[in-house]
Amino acid sequence: MPVASTLDHPRRAMLDALRRLFARRAEKVDWAAVVDWAHHRQAQFKRTHDGAGFVVAGVLEGRPWRLEWGPPQRNYIEGNELRLRMALGLSQELNMMVMSRPLMETLESRTFDDYTADLQTQIDVATPEEMRWLAMFPRVPLTAAKDLKQHFGAVALSASAAAAWIEGPLCERLSAAAHRTLAADPPFVLMTLRGRLYLRLQLPDPDVPTIDAMVTLFETAAVQAVHAGAGPGEGHEAWPHAASTAWQTQLEPEDRK
Repeated sequence: MPVASTLDHPRRAMLDALRRLFARRAEKVDWAAVVDWAHHRQAQFKRTHDGAGFVVAGVLEGRPWRLEWGPPQRNYIEGNELRLRMALGLSQELNMMVMSRPLMETLESRTFDDYTADLQTQIDVATPEEMRWLAMFPRVPLTAAKDLKQHFGAVALSASAAAAWIEGPLCERLSAAAHRTLAADPPFVLMTLRGRLYLRLQLPDPDVPTIDAMVTLFETAAVQAVHAGAGPGEGHEAWPHAASTAWQTQLEPEDRK
């Protein structure tokens, strides 16, 4: 037997033992309340393959949405992160973003420092869209509610489209969240990108009231985004098979379909 094969056998055995250990630990995490909430919403609950989080898949008006909770994918979020996404078939030019104001100020400062210290004139394409958009797109005035601009900031490629998106039902949801779920101004991002809607929220523990509030806000944002500027002829896109810059799934490859 080749030497390499002889050495690989104990390594594989050790890795298998570690996987079983982590799987047993993950099974001990009690997310029963989230499971019940998902079933009540007729959504599917599933733990991630690494046991560090979970996924909930639901449907809104025939279009699937996906929720993930687990380790963050952005360095501006500490601890765990709640993520939501949904393909809406929007125009590729409908790029809009609402962000918690403290996070906006932090990222604007970070962007300025990163790209002036080295006298750079172009923003690196590897930089997250959230930071690039703050430098590229104009601010959107938040005049619909007085308390809205105290907690949030917005930028967009089209200010008029963003105003149509935010005003009305979405404004009401954001204002309510500013006094409840988002009262402490945690890192929060809501954005449309490449025809899809995304939400990110720093959430150390997945409590059902916060999850339910964010899903309700997300669904409102989805409906309003379609009304604000769905591109003509854009169909219902399937979930992406490959991770984009804005989203990297924690699921096993066969679960990404």
